[in-house]
Amino acid sequence: MNSFYASVEAAYDPVLRGKPLAIAGNAKERRGIVVTASYEARAKGVKPPMPLWEAEKACPGLLVRPPNFERYREMSKRIFDILYSYTPLVEPVSIDEGFMDVTDVHFEGRHGLDLAQQIQDHIFQELHLPSSIGVAPNKFLAKMASDMKKPMGISVLRKRQVEDILWPMKAVEMHGIGQKTADKLSRLGFFTIGDIANGDPSFLEEKFGVAGRQMHNKAHGIDFRAVDPESIHDFKSIGNSTTLPRDTANKQEIIRVLRNLSDSVSRRLKRKDVYAGNIQLTIRYYDRKTITRSRKLSYPVDGTDAIYEQAKALFDQYWNGRTVRLLGVTGMDLVQKGFAVKPLDLFNYAEDEKHDRLQSLIGEVRSRFGEGALLKGTQIGGASYSDQLRDKKGRGTSLEKDFLRGSIGKEEVEDDSE
Repeated sequence: MNSFYASVEAAYDPVLRGKPLAIAGNAKERRGIVVTASYEARAKGVKPPMPLWEAEKACPGLLVRPPNFERYREMSKRIFDILYSYTPLVEPVSIDEGFMDVTDVHFEGRHGLDLAQQIQDHIFQELHLPSSIGVAPNKFLAKMASDMKKPMGISVLRKRQVEDILWPMKAVEMHGIGQKTADKLSRLGFFTIGDIANGDPSFLEEKFGVAGRQMHNKAHGIDFRAVDPESIHDFKSIGNSTTLPRDTANKQEIIRVLRNLSDSVSRRLKRKDVYAGNIQLTIRYYDRKTITRSRKLSYPVDGTDAIYEQAKALFDQYWNGRTVRLLGVTGMDLVQKGFAVKPLDLFNYAEDEKHDRLQSLIGEVRSRFGEGALLKGTQIGGASYSDQLRDKKGRGTSLEKDFLRGSIGKEEVEDDSE
């Protein structure tokens, strides 16, 4: 979908159609971060994620609407209902994007381009939402094609076109390659997708692991992944981040935020019945420079204290003393409950069992009465951090509140790649 959140708002309110529109958090507070913007706003320099004040400076007369996630979820369901009407082989990737395997779909027309046009028209006529579609023999090429024409574009990408179309593109433009990987590739002499294609796959695997060989395959247009309708249930990490009420170098305040973030991640891990084998800390400084550091654990954990201890240790090790704008804590290398093993300490077994029961009880209380229930003294202070973790109904943290707090991650923003 194209500028999904903004397009949904325009679909509900025709007055917004064709206008420069931004979807952002609370415009009265500093957490006013632009989540997405209409193409009219983008044309005037509004590029998510950016502070709202900066967006309004770039685009005088910018219309701003707060996120309405219930509305977006409902519209997403209606979009996927349309896709499912063509084939059951639909793989949702996010709230506004998915793959379809249409190999065995019967339709009016001669080739896939006709079917893509039918689907695009169907969504636009029924929901008034623009989309872009990529048609290709595999998922990687289809994704690359879908990004080639926006908004309302349809692109076909064949394997025989890979050398002419993809190889001249910068490495960072390959789906699956982020800026950090692109920087590492450039240091190794790989600047374009063609460089990756012509590189030694064994060397790439040595430097990037399995992902290196996958990069080499994709650079040749090779991708054997099937469209998997069940893959939407998979998840690789669980995290939470927040923009601080003000830039600060006050360690006591920072530690309080880390404690709350760790507590939130712990309860989300438990709701998913998983443990984290790796804890990652994100620090964004006042000048927007961002660092991420992680620590592999000797055994998987899901408790607040264990997560907090690792996050604090990472902070103590890597904080450079400058004022901080954003903090994030993420549990990675997730292990399903029942498959995680903790070394047994005979002397502390009873204490561990008691602690686990207590943490479970606290989690149940907060799920029922809100994030501010049963906070430790070290979790209270500053700008009422417990209030920042509450939504309108007083319930727990979620992706929606991450947006409202200004936590903008590539995997969370619906069209950050645009």
